[in-house]
Amino acid sequence: MAWDGEVVFQSTRMGAYQAALDQLLRRDLVYACACSRKEIGDAGVGGPDGPVYPGTCREGLPAGREARAWRVRTAGAAIEFVDLLQGRVRQDLDRAIGDFVLFRADQVFAYHLACTIDDSAQGITHVVRGADLLASTPRQIYLQRLLGLSTPDYLHLPIALNAAGEKLSKQNLADPVEPDRAAVTLADVLRFLKHSPPDEVCADGVSVLLRWAVENWRRDRLPGVVSADAPLA
Repeated sequence: MAWDGEVVFQSTRMGAYQAALDQLLRRDLVYACACSRKEIGDAGVGGPDGPVYPGTCREGLPAGREARAWRVRTAGAAIEFVDLLQGRVRQDLDRAIGDFVLFRADQVFAYHLACTIDDSAQGITHVVRGADLLASTPRQIYLQRLLGLSTPDYLHLPIALNAAGEKLSKQNLADPVEPDRAAVTLADVLRFLKHSPPDEVCADGVSVLLRWAVENWRRDRLPGVVSADAPLA
């Protein structure tokens, strides 16, 4: 697959992320947090994306503790949006996630902040990605609203799983794509998404296969459509 625009590295975007964090800080929407992952996990409250932050440092750092990270106040926010494949999605951020990290203990800006700022800077209007990120989307929409940014349309695709129900990824030791079988793999992916290319198209290589996919893409063919509302706890 070929990139169709300038390649932008997040390492060159630190100033933009810092400016967004500073804006939220001036409005008292973020605060310093001293909690470790173990401490949060020991609180024993689980959500769809890991332990829910219990608000330990929301009113100030405990005595003798130093800041490790910066969190945004979710302040009872409930986010609802319509995913173009999964339907209506709702998430109570306080109950499901809690105040979430924008700047991490290892001095790195968190994914949710970087993704929100980069999508806006690039004028992204549609985000198509795996359903494993569906629970992350309300956090990004929340940040968009706090920062006065537009919200793209979202479509979360079903993901390919191994026999243990884990997504195919390096983390789970999935085999890498073989470059000399790129067209075969791409055709398999299209079939998985209920878009079956003709044999003659598959035989003509990646560029022809991608052109066919663009011309024949139909959202109503995709698997995984949810007819009922999809709440995220």
